[in-house]
Amino acid sequence: MVRSLVLVLGDQLSPALSALAEADKAQDAVVMAEVMGEAGSPKHHPKKIALIFAAMRHFAAELEAKGWRVLYSRLDDPGNSQSITGELLRRACETGAKAVRATTPGDWRLIAALDALPIPVTRLEDTRFLASAAGFARWAKGRKTLRMEFFYREMRRKYRILLDDDGKPEGGKWNYDAENRKPASSDLFRPTPPAFTPDAITVAVLDLVGHKFADHFGLLHPFTFAVTRADAEKAAEHFFTESLANFGPYQDAMLIGDDTLYHSLLSPYLNLGLLDPLALIRRAEAEYRAGRAPLSSAEGFIRQILGWREFVRGIWALQGPEYTKRNALGHHRPLPAAYWGGETKMTCLREAVRATRANAHAHHIQRLMVTGNFALLAGVAPGEVHAWYLSVYADAFEWVEAPNTIGMSQFADGGVVASKPYVSSGAYIDRMSDYCRHCSYDVRSRSGEAACPLNALYWHFLSRHRARFAANPRMGLIYAALDRINPDDRRAIFARANTYLEQIDTGADPV
Repeated sequence: MVRSLVLVLGDQLSPALSALAEADKAQDAVVMAEVMGEAGSPKHHPKKIALIFAAMRHFAAELEAKGWRVLYSRLDDPGNSQSITGELLRRACETGAKAVRATTPGDWRLIAALDALPIPVTRLEDTRFLASAAGFARWAKGRKTLRMEFFYREMRRKYRILLDDDGKPEGGKWNYDAENRKPASSDLFRPTPPAFTPDAITVAVLDLVGHKFADHFGLLHPFTFAVTRADAEKAAEHFFTESLANFGPYQDAMLIGDDTLYHSLLSPYLNLGLLDPLALIRRAEAEYRAGRAPLSSAEGFIRQILGWREFVRGIWALQGPEYTKRNALGHHRPLPAAYWGGETKMTCLREAVRATRANAHAHHIQRLMVTGNFALLAGVAPGEVHAWYLSVYADAFEWVEAPNTIGMSQFADGGVVASKPYVSSGAYIDRMSDYCRHCSYDVRSRSGEAACPLNALYWHFLSRHRARFAANPRMGLIYAALDRINPDDRRAIFARANTYLEQIDTGADPV
């Protein structure tokens, strides 16, 4: 007889998970399930599915070795109901369990499904985050705007990270982002990220995923992700010893064919629960204090976790289940075929999508300033952009992906996350990458068939949303620049933008 079921989801693979901490090995049973209801809606990247399933199977074995009874449903098990709630009910019937204990999921749909179960469900706080949902809500209460920078400073103080003996920020500044915008050179030496050889458990998962999800966007092979806590720790060690020192200066850089540069590639492991966020933060600080990494790199890495990751999770919890439906700018254009690997002459867009298809990963500037920027400038429906990001990236779960896409990338939340839309012409891409040197379009031209599409779409976006953004103090100079463009040139720019948009609307190759 089992007293209660303990649900462990695919992104909750942590021994210190609150649901496990509150359970009793002698009386409770862990439920883990691979289900089509999660893997197939939306149609997730095959590498992402394989990573999660393989990590789940290894974690289940880890729990069993520690004395837990684990009721594990494989995707192809004959009795699998193919939904999380269906598997909980099936296991309850099998064991006689009368209750479910769960760490609150990072997905509002799953939360609603658990709350609707006909058996009692106790949902516990996800204590793996450094700011609780309630704590973030207290910080946000009464503020006119919610800005990550101020939240980040509070978190630095709370955990005493990169502070001097007087409690002031190390080096005299809280943020060194201005120092971290160097373009990369193709002849720079960069370490090769670690690649992990699939073991028998992972090979079985790869065979399953290759058979069941062959029609999903993305390449399954080669598969080199870490799928165990030990290998994720090895990946972290490699980053701290080989890449952290150069991470800061080049974190916004992009190069053709170089999908890693100095990025950590740790976000999938962090978001699955294989790595501890505070441990990573303290290790980055230790590297700085030991003189092995500059302050700008250590601070930049720490800000991504202690600042941005915690901030967007707080936003997601605060804004509620309707957040993903927001569309403040009234954008309704369909997502261009180029996002699914369709032909495009734009090198930047092609490279970002190529990396995404191959790796289930693209770094934050490729996401924000290439794929996100183009979608925003083109007026793509934010819900379609949201569904794409959620499906194609291995580190994407609703709590982290939605504020990044709906808020930061598409400004669909009307300014909850960002104080202005993150849009740019081709000039930014040219400054931070070698893409434009190898592109069919001329990044210096704003109109005509040879002009970079981002240039015409940039000014068109600003013009059509002028009523909303002209009074924004951070955008006054931009609108002044728009007004200085010769009227004939402005008409030519807008005509070219309209041609691009018409091609998207008709389903023709847009760019």
